Formats: sequence, structure tokens, C-alpha cells
Amino acid sequence: MHNKIFRLLTILFFTIAVIFIIDQYIKSLFVDGWRYYTDCIDLILVYNKGVAFSMFAFLDESLKYIQSVLIFGILLYIIYLREVCYAFPAGLMLGGAFSNIYDRFVHGGVVDMVYWHCGFNFAVFNFADVMIDVAVAWILLLNFKPKLCKN
Repeated sequence: MHNKIFRLLTILFFTIAVIFIIDQYIKSLFVDGWRYYTDCIDLILVYNKGVAFSMFAFLDESLKYIQSVLIFGILLYIIYLREVCYAFPAGLMLGGAFSNIYDRFVHGGVVDMVYWHCGFNFAVFNFADVMIDVAVAWILLLNFKPKLCKN
């Protein structure tokens, strides 16, 4: 039993750390001034004060504390589940989430940089957002296909 928890925590925290480091490195490039423009995608610096599509920006400073509580709740729930198959996707999600929360504390908003405008304008997003989306899809798949989660 302890081996299972050790494996879960190792995978979870290693994944969180790797995603956090990669995302913060990418964001530092843009904070330092790097930009790139094309016909479909611009790589620009935008500080998002809200969540997806700038929703809840009116919560201002409170948003980072609300999100912190939610993220730590998710972390505790994943540990409580003790299912190793959730460790990697949860690590992707939590690594991205911790990185975005870190931005709120350091920069006053989430550092976003990928702006899609080919055919239609889409929200500006970052690597952490992509990892969170991948993780949510993965976790949903595990929930709808429990056979994929073997002990």
C-alpha cells in the first residue's frame, strides 16, 4: 500500500514540477520582450486578470486566493483517491494551475501569449492552459472508461 502512495506522489509531484518549470520558462521569454507574428498565430504578451476568456476578472485580488484553495483541494482529492493512473494527468493539470496562480502573485495576472486569429479570433492562452485542457480530457476519459485505470 505504501508503495502505491509513493508511486502516486512521485509521479504527481515530478509532473507538477516539470510542467511548472517549462511553463514559467516559456512565460519568461515573453515577459522579457520576445514576440512573433504570423498570419494565423501571434505570440504576444497579455496579462489575463480573469480566468478563461477573462471571466471573473471583477474578483480582482480575491481570485488568486479562491483558485489556490480550489487547487489545493484538487491536490488533496487526488492523493485521497490513491489511484496511480490519475497521477500523471492530475500532475499536468496541477502543474499548469500552480504556474498560472504563481503568475497572479508575481505579475498581477496570468501571462498568456498564444493568440489565434486565423478565420476567427480566439482567446489568448499559454502552455499551462493547454496542459490543463489535456489533463481534463484525460481524467474524463479515465472516468468514463474505468478499465483504463488498472491497479
